[in-house]
Amino acid sequence: MRKKSLYMVFCAGLLGILCAHAFSQNERDIEELYRKIEIDKTRHIAFLQQLIQAQKGGEETVQALVAKRFEELGCAVETLSIKPTSLKFKYQFAAEDAIPDKKRISVVGKYPGSGNGRSLLMFAHPDSEDVRSTERWAHDPFAGEIDKGRIYGWGVADDLSGVAVMTEAISALLASGQTPGGDVILCSTPAKKNAQGVIALLSRGYVADASIYLHPAESGVGMREIKAIASGLLQFRIIIRGQVPKTTEPGKTAFAHLGINPISKADLIIQALQKLDATRGKNVHHKALDDKVGRSTNLLISYISSGSANGLTQVPEECTIGASLTFPPGEELKTVMKEIEDCVAGVADKDAWLKEHPPVFEWIFGSQGVEVPVDHPLYRTVSDAIREVTGEEPFVNPLHSASDIRNPHLFSGIPTVGYGPLGGDLSQNGNHDEWVDVADYIRAIKITAKAILEWGK
Repeated sequence: MRKKSLYMVFCAGLLGILCAHAFSQNERDIEELYRKIEIDKTRHIAFLQQLIQAQKGGEETVQALVAKRFEELGCAVETLSIKPTSLKFKYQFAAEDAIPDKKRISVVGKYPGSGNGRSLLMFAHPDSEDVRSTERWAHDPFAGEIDKGRIYGWGVADDLSGVAVMTEAISALLASGQTPGGDVILCSTPAKKNAQGVIALLSRGYVADASIYLHPAESGVGMREIKAIASGLLQFRIIIRGQVPKTTEPGKTAFAHLGINPISKADLIIQALQKLDATRGKNVHHKALDDKVGRSTNLLISYISSGSANGLTQVPEECTIGASLTFPPGEELKTVMKEIEDCVAGVADKDAWLKEHPPVFEWIFGSQGVEVPVDHPLYRTVSDAIREVTGEEPFVNPLHSASDIRNPHLFSGIPTVGYGPLGGDLSQNGNHDEWVDVADYIRAIKITAKAILEWGK
């Protein structure tokens, strides 16, 4: 009995020594990884500058550069040209006239893992807003100039830096002599104008155990923020018809009571939608959203159009209301849409004119919400990497409605989180001198490289 006890103690001690050695070796590997990134940071920055410079030549030029870089890293590379109109969506939609019938270019680089570890898909979009006037820019938008710790360029924060981070993370792993345990799929794929490039790639079999979306947020926080919640979003218009008074007189004011003013009917619908909004605000809850802004759902009436600015004596023929609605993960898209339709139908049933001339819906965009819990292995892997590199506690920003983290989750059931370096003054918001913080960009490479290693175990 004593011999057995001694043997068990010996085995336990040996196991402890082996585990300690393995842990110590892992720490040394990570330290070497970070050291190499610091040594090579000029090269990592140079690739982002090259992307900015290629932006002047358009999507094909940028993607050709990305494909070449993927090949240099030893990835199996595929370039695809896909029409967004050919895609079939799950749990989301976009109006046909909101999707250009034009092929978009995606580049995929598959880097093979060393064993049977978990696979990871990383994606970012190389397309930015169409280049408009650059007269207000103080820095050359296509040079990648660095000034006071910021790198400037058209689309650098939206989202060339994301493409560069995932690419240079693999480069850093190779430079430090390390290989991920599972396959890593790098996706440089368009997102603007409902391109939905990542869905195109998912539909062609590029899937993994988890996914990371690399894109700076506009919150001004940088690498401390993790996108792990994306609320659902609906955008729609309601068209209400009216009736012009039957008179040959050019001015209709004196005859207004003989017509149907669609603005008055629109007001009934607006009041009903506002009441629905108030009811939903009381009844629909999500803790993270409630804690952040005190409310988990909002219906915003953002647009109304009827008549003309100079037609002040005319009864309009129709009135259009534009609105959007956010809703938390857990609510179904089709259920929320029906709730809005039922609300408007309830108004129409009580009004003789609207009952005979029902308001017409135009659904512009819709997507269901998604969430990755903070105790999920993917979230823990990313948050641990952020904590180690930045020395600060990361947090979830739940206010990114319809973030692209939704796409792998909704289409293929792949848990997805997002993060990115500090950036600002995005061209898509009408600003100029779009930038990314250089130090945070290097931190993002370190975090991503560590996350690849840890997830692939």
